[in-house]
Amino acid sequence: MGAVALTVGFAAQGLVPRPQAISDAELLDTLLEVPPENTPVETGATSDPLSQLQAMRGKGTAPGSPTPEGQPAGLVEPAAAAPVDLEIRVALLRAGSSPQLSATGPWQLVGRDGSLLQQGQAGERVQLDNLWAAGPEAWLQTGGDALLVNGAPYAGRLRLIQQDGGLRLVNHLGLERYISSVVGAEMPSSWSMEALRAQAVAARSYALAHMARPANRHWHLGDTTRWQAYRGLGSVHPRTQQVAASTAGLILSYQGGIVESLYAATQQIVNEAHGHLGASMSQHGAQDLAEKGYRYNQILGHYYRGASLARLKAGTGG
Repeated sequence: MGAVALTVGFAAQGLVPRPQAISDAELLDTLLEVPPENTPVETGATSDPLSQLQAMRGKGTAPGSPTPEGQPAGLVEPAAAAPVDLEIRVALLRAGSSPQLSATGPWQLVGRDGSLLQQGQAGERVQLDNLWAAGPEAWLQTGGDALLVNGAPYAGRLRLIQQDGGLRLVNHLGLERYISSVVGAEMPSSWSMEALRAQAVAARSYALAHMARPANRHWHLGDTTRWQAYRGLGSVHPRTQQVAASTAGLILSYQGGIVESLYAATQQIVNEAHGHLGASMSQHGAQDLAEKGYRYNQILGHYYRGASLARLKAGTGG
């Protein structure tokens, strides 16, 4: 396996560099160019969790059972590695500027300095009146199973930010929990596990590209289909949790960069919406291929040609 440090700025536009440069100077300072094969990587000391990542690329023949005649070999699966604990920040744009906030268990609203602003029991609402008297942001957390936004359950924590005279909610949660929700929001959980796995890898790669190139200084990406659909715990299913776990850390990579893996419901939409951009996955097409016996890495190889699979891992050594 070859260890590489991930760089950003590569998208699904024919799997070539995006024309615009990345402007996040702090992030660029912590990410290095792809080193020669088998060269140890030093990413430097920084508090940015992305800077401490490496990716193990698969090499050689794809594992698994013999490939049925007429099917591609598929992208090579990298070796297993310990899960990487990353936090993603998702703006809950669908929640509106005056959402109803609560939790399924006892909750606390704390200020930026950790001071207690409010607290309540399960089902009691957070009082948003005069919220900003204590400062421009606050954090809602719970000891229960979920936070509630307009009645919908969400994992992790909620950051409440004063923005343009209103309230912006940002959900901070673990990347893999986010992926299990996106898969369920983007595909029916009853679909083939291999199609769901392909969706999980595509969703994770897309998310990581936006973690490296955030939409806003407070959040990486939104929860609407402008990015990729996210419905909190409402779209999480045991099957989506399983595919997130079984593909944990896997992303699509091209020449050491993160592929911003575009996808759409059908091939027609892919052609209309993404045809000028290059590689993109049809979700119904992925399901059709899965029903023909394709594994997830074959599905990804069919749609994202020229890409490879890489697995995120922590550490600074080769």
